[in-house]
Parts: sequence; C-alpha cells; structure tokens
Amino acid sequence: MASYTLDKSKWGGAKAFDRLLEDVRQRREEFERQHHISADVVRQFQKLGLYRAFVPRRFGGDEQSPVDFLLAIEAIAQADGSAGWVASFGMSPTYLGGLPMETLEEIWQSPDDIFAGATFPVHPVQVVEGGYLVKGRWKWASGCKFAHRVGVGIKPNDKNALPSIAVMDREQAEIDESSWGVHGMAGSGSYDLVVNDVVVPESRVFVRGGKLTPPGIFFKYPTITLAAQVLAVTSAGVARTALDTVIQGATARQSATGAPNIADRTYVQIDMAKADARLRAARLFFYDSAAAAWHILEQGNDLDPHSISMMRLSTSHLVRECAAVVRTAYHLSGMEAAYLDNHLSRCFRDVHMPTQHAFMGEISYQNAGAMMFGKDPLPGYL
Repeated sequence: MASYTLDKSKWGGAKAFDRLLEDVRQRREEFERQHHISADVVRQFQKLGLYRAFVPRRFGGDEQSPVDFLLAIEAIAQADGSAGWVASFGMSPTYLGGLPMETLEEIWQSPDDIFAGATFPVHPVQVVEGGYLVKGRWKWASGCKFAHRVGVGIKPNDKNALPSIAVMDREQAEIDESSWGVHGMAGSGSYDLVVNDVVVPESRVFVRGGKLTPPGIFFKYPTITLAAQVLAVTSAGVARTALDTVIQGATARQSATGAPNIADRTYVQIDMAKADARLRAARLFFYDSAAAAWHILEQGNDLDPHSISMMRLSTSHLVRECAAVVRTAYHLSGMEAAYLDNHLSRCFRDVHMPTQHAFMGEISYQNAGAMMFGKDPLPGYL
C-alpha cells in the first residue's frame, strides 16, 4: 500500500524544506495579521521549486508529478494553512498552458515567476486594435501581492461557455488591500484586482479549463481537477496539525476540579481515534485517486470519466472530512480553543475556507452520483 509521504529531496532537500516549515510555523501570526504571506517566504517557495514544479524541463522546470506537489502543499499547510494556500498556486502552468506556445516560450524564460488569477466575476470586453480592452474588478486573487503576472476572467465572445483569462503584468492591475477581510485563510492575501482600460493581446488570453498547448503528460491532467486538489489538500495539513495540537497540549492542562487529565478521559481517546481514522481514510482516497490517474497518463492513455470523477469526489470528500476532524479537536479542547490567538482557533477558521469553494461544492456530489447511474454530469465537472 502506498504511504504517500513527502520526498523532501525533490524540494531543495530535507534541511532547506524543514527550515521553510519552521519559519512558516514561527510566523503564521504575522501572516494573519498583515493579511498576506511575507515576501521573503514567497521567495523561499520559489527557491525550493514550488512555482516551477510543473514547468517543462526544457524551460528550466522540474516536471514534478501531481502527487509529489500535493504532498509538498500538505506539509506547508500543516505549518500554516494560508502559506499552503499561496504555495498551491505553483500549479499555474496547468492554467497558463492554454496560451499559445510562442507566449509560453516568453513567459517561461523565468520558470520561477509567479502567476495569480482572479476569474470572477467574468467581465465582457471590447475588441480594440491590439487585442481586448479589459476593465473591472475581480475577487479572490490569492497571492497576488508578489506575483509577476495576474489573470482576470473575461468573456470575449458568446461562443465559449467557459470563462477566458486575460494575462497581464502585475503592475497593470491595482491591488485593493482593503478588500480582504475574512475569518479563514486570512494570510493568503486574496485581494481584489482592479484593472482600468488595459489592452491585452489575444496571444495572452486562454480559456480556463480548455485545451492545453504544451506536450507532455502533465498537460493531459485535467486543469480544474488539479485546481481543486491543490486547495483541498491544505485541509489535510490543517487537520493533522489540529490533532497534533490537542495531543501536544494534553499533558500541560490540568483540571481545576481534579478531573482526569484530558489525555486520560475515555471520550477524548475515543473521539481522537475516530478523527484520526477519518483523516487517514479521506487522505488515502484522495491520494489514491490522483496516483491512479497519473499512472494512466504515464502509460500513454487518456483519462476516462470515472477516473476524473473519483478525483473530484475524493477532493470534496477530503475537505468535509477534514473540517469534521478539526471540529472534533476544537470541541475537545474546551474554552481555550475559543481564543483568537489559540492555534486550534486558527485551524478551525482555516479548514472551513475550502468547504466554501465552488470547486468543492455539493454539486460535485451530485455529479458523481449522476455518473453512478450512467447519467451525464453537469458541464465543467469533467
């Protein structure tokens, strides 16, 4: 049975990766307070290869597998959920891969460059000389503060039901830092982007979820599926650290009434064991489905609908199970967990953010269930 453990040698080596994790753990309050991951930490993400993970080797990339990338994001999220969320956008080559090859050759001259996207709301654009005239406001541009390029959702015509993304230099968009006030993943810096009359060439526009240009098996891996997976796996990291927090704090807490230590209480032992089992089972389903899909592609075959559906189902399942695990840890910890500066309080807030994301909504269960009965899922699921 696969254990799905992180191979740190693929990410700068164990010493460098462990230094990153410790730095993130020590500074997570800083990230939450300032509402974004600090620039020097983002540079560490770059140095360890998180943003070039899926860039083709001929452009200086590493061509990592999705499973290896997901394991790295899970480990970072275990140190801090927001840091994992921002690092997860190293998956951007699966988006940018929709651009013409000539544009990618230009962009990937710097394979460690960072891309941040804000798709919604999708705005109509005007066709002008040189491309499309883009203007409007877009929400949820996670990690945009230190990105080199940003993408915003546009609708250049009525022919394609999927949104298109217009790519521009970060300096061409304004970041509204007053727009980010949330209770979960607060350090992710998912600010609004405001664009005022920027002309974006057609060569820098791609269809989100459309056909990808570069060769290679990674660019056959479904874009929206990977986009959902990299966000969902942050839940696994947060859930594991929530359980660890309860265990580590148990011996230090004594009851004022003389009741048994929390670690000696039968109901705590039972509930923690159940929570651990839930997390392990959901995590295994998640990684098994991703590994199985990657194996199919490695064999030179195309992914079948069932394989894609299992990835989508396991992704939604993971975020809900992890939220339940953290709720258990939170409840078992009593009033101490209610303080904002208590780490379990942060875990509680962070783990519920992925459950709100459209990629992991209830509709994914509907689509998976429809396929069980031989019916077609709704558009965008596969």
